[in-house]
Amino acid sequence: MRIFLAGASGLVGAEVARQAASAGHVVAGLVGRWAGVIPGVTETHAVDLADGDAANEWVRHLRPEVVINAAAISEPAACEANPIASQALNVNFPANLAGAAEAVSARFIHISSEQVFDGNNAPYRVDDPPSPINLYGRQKVESEQLVLAASKNPVIVRAPLLLGNSLSGKRSVHEKLFELWSGNAPARFYVDEFRQVCTAGNLAAALLEIAARPDLHGIFHWAGADLSSRYELGQRLAARFGVPPGLVIPLRRAETPAVSAKRPANLALDLAPLNKEIQLKPQTLDDALQELVVPPNFSEWQRKIVSSSRT
Repeated sequence: MRIFLAGASGLVGAEVARQAASAGHVVAGLVGRWAGVIPGVTETHAVDLADGDAANEWVRHLRPEVVINAAAISEPAACEANPIASQALNVNFPANLAGAAEAVSARFIHISSEQVFDGNNAPYRVDDPPSPINLYGRQKVESEQLVLAASKNPVIVRAPLLLGNSLSGKRSVHEKLFELWSGNAPARFYVDEFRQVCTAGNLAAALLEIAARPDLHGIFHWAGADLSSRYELGQRLAARFGVPPGLVIPLRRAETPAVSAKRPANLALDLAPLNKEIQLKPQTLDDALQELVVPPNFSEWQRKIVSSSRT
């Protein structure tokens, strides 16, 4: 397959590129500011991702068979802080890209989010009405609507909170935790906020299996096999890397009412029908944790922590 991959340097995009190349596909990557190598990408094009016309020009020029959009400002707080920029990338960009894909008869696959739901009525099915409570969720709902209008048979995959190893070593959940932990700063996690995490690699595998199945179209859910609280996740991450458990502090939503009002409590997803349509199985939390590696900048710190805990 010839794949045009927007957001190729991101957590999901980099995994899609790596796995696609291993499977013999040809990947052209679209990035924003990333200037490094992306394993698996045969050609990289840097553009202003807020400029839909620039991306569309490359789609028309390359005429891929599949266009995958993995570009987004995916942190809800960052969307609230930058509403104009996040609207451009999270809403306008995928709508334009879907239209460009349709113009060259390419399949379009768009990554949406669990955050389209309010967290009060889990588990959520694909046909449950969206009920976002933060700007990021509202943007994802709007992007879904525009993509469905711009493309005849698109695929929209609502994804969960993702773990993984980023190209920069600074972007994923555990990589950001190492920034805190290495300064002896504890991380606070909600005990009453629940997510169904998987790795970016597991999501990428699902996307590529979907890409090879032209009979699949519409909205799907993909997530991990296990539902866990954020606090449990923090504990498991600390244990995975030998970090002292005291650096993971429990927190209740009632302690932060203003913040919690924009944070869905439980985003468990019903994975039907996708989990029955593709061969890939939902990933257990144990398997997800085993994929994670120590960020390169913190390998020496982590080695000392593990060594000191044994003495």
